[in-house]
Amino acid sequence: MLTRKQHELLLFIHERLKETGVPPSFDEMKDALDLKSKSGIHRLITALEERGFIRRLPNRARALEIVKLPESVAPGLAAPRGQGFSPSVIEGSRGKAEAPSPSAPPPEPQGETVSIPVMGRIAAGVPIEAIQSHSHTVSMPADLLSSGEHYALEVRGDSMIDAGILDGDTVVIRKSDSAESGEIVVALIDDEEATLKRLRKKGASIALEAANPAYETRIFGPGRVRIQGKLVSLFRRY
Repeated sequence: MLTRKQHELLLFIHERLKETGVPPSFDEMKDALDLKSKSGIHRLITALEERGFIRRLPNRARALEIVKLPESVAPGLAAPRGQGFSPSVIEGSRGKAEAPSPSAPPPEPQGETVSIPVMGRIAAGVPIEAIQSHSHTVSMPADLLSSGEHYALEVRGDSMIDAGILDGDTVVIRKSDSAESGEIVVALIDDEEATLKRLRKKGASIALEAANPAYETRIFGPGRVRIQGKLVSLFRRY
């Protein structure tokens, strides 16, 4: 037996997978179910997994698979007594991808590529040592990069998983010594530790915010944090 919120979340995930092929983000689930925090979504996901309705796929961002649906709505997804779930779906949701038309022309060949230096590892978790020296290079399509100078870093840690950044990913960073509140940045703390976090400006202080409820937001006074660049892209190998 599922609770009402578990039932609503299961149908929301199922409908989004049918529509886009991509599971909704935790933020989208939170807004659709009108919850105040993502911790409630984590509890609902865990409960659905324990009851065998969904499966979380390891080492993939936002990877959820529907295993089964309640008998009352499967297979036609007509909710009992005609009362379906109508979530407040966010327009332009992240990760949404349209299926290609059968008559669509084949993709054009990729154009120019650019070699990006990989400058070591960056922590998406507890800060680690500052950025290291150039170790190797990776090639990126030029049209995926913004203007300016870029470098890449290998991600270690799981504090940015709700932003789709996983342990082992490679992030591409555009060098910059400033950023807007809300952007994901490489931050150098006390000239010793580098970390990848979302920047929040709070008066003269700087908050470095994780995208994982298991990690607390860290707040630093003036002069302790220097911006080293802003996230522009990432890629991963399977």
